[in-house]
Amino acid sequence: MQAPIISVKNLNKHFISYKKSPGVMGSFTSFFKRNPITKEAVKDFSFDVQKGEIIGLLGPNGAGKTTLMKMFTGIIVPSSGELKILGTNPWERDKNFRKKIALVMGQKSQLWWDIPAMDSFLLLQKYYEVSDSDFNERIEKMSKLLGVKDLLHIHVRKLSLGERMKMELMASLLHNPEVIFLDEPTIGLDLVAQDNIREFIKDYHRKNQCAIIITSHYMQDVQALCDRLILIFDGKKGYDGTLDDFENILGNEKVVSFTFNEPQLNDYQILNAYKPQWSEDKTQVELRVCEEDLRSLSSTIIKNYPVTEFATDKMPIERVMKELMNNPELLKSQLV
Repeated sequence: MQAPIISVKNLNKHFISYKKSPGVMGSFTSFFKRNPITKEAVKDFSFDVQKGEIIGLLGPNGAGKTTLMKMFTGIIVPSSGELKILGTNPWERDKNFRKKIALVMGQKSQLWWDIPAMDSFLLLQKYYEVSDSDFNERIEKMSKLLGVKDLLHIHVRKLSLGERMKMELMASLLHNPEVIFLDEPTIGLDLVAQDNIREFIKDYHRKNQCAIIITSHYMQDVQALCDRLILIFDGKKGYDGTLDDFENILGNEKVVSFTFNEPQLNDYQILNAYKPQWSEDKTQVELRVCEEDLRSLSSTIIKNYPVTEFATDKMPIERVMKELMNNPELLKSQLV
């Protein structure tokens, strides 16, 4: 078996801040006595990534996702533990290492605001020492795939958010990196722009077989791109496995939706055992039903109620994620 491209063992990161009492006296006192507060952002985190894997790194706000990304790219140094990316310690910021990775942060731009994107690309070409032939070929190919060929010479500040994110992707991939870190790459984009970004990432991965780690609050990003998920809660790893296994964490239940031709105002006891979620006008209900009860329950409801539509699907990843965020204790049996 090949050595992992990313190897993380017992990684820890803590930050120290200082508490100051309010007012002038508080400021004066802090000169002589400081009260340190330690925040453990990442705790004993371990996992490996193989060449060609796309991994979704998920968790609530403040869980430690961005801290991990910054350690992976060498922006910050771990407090303890082992971290190797392509056999290198990222925080050493070796020149050859920087040529092999890319970081795209949806909330932070690497392009210069007041010049066209092409000017930034030309500067990055020199920085990464990309040959003219490779540079021109990659610009041509990526601009066509992303549909921004006519926007390369427009000032970045005049582009829409979706157009800027496409340029950010191009800037990060000009040097053909082996490992790509995507931190909220579709944040704030409309549905069409999100789909375009996802399709571009999938196509780029298929052609280059690079390793990708992606953080996102959009579950569509995860379902479209990732086969493996890693969950982080309060700095600790809570789950590491396949998307299918993740969706089954809450059991083999399915979501069943019934639509009625008139409001259902009675209190139906038969539905209460399946955690019903009614629409405001009481014409639609969603139930969580285990596979063993699905056939008999559906038959009973269709027979006794004025059902006009009926649909069933496995538990959506958004609902699983929401329930786990509200109650991380559900993951105790899944800890790895």
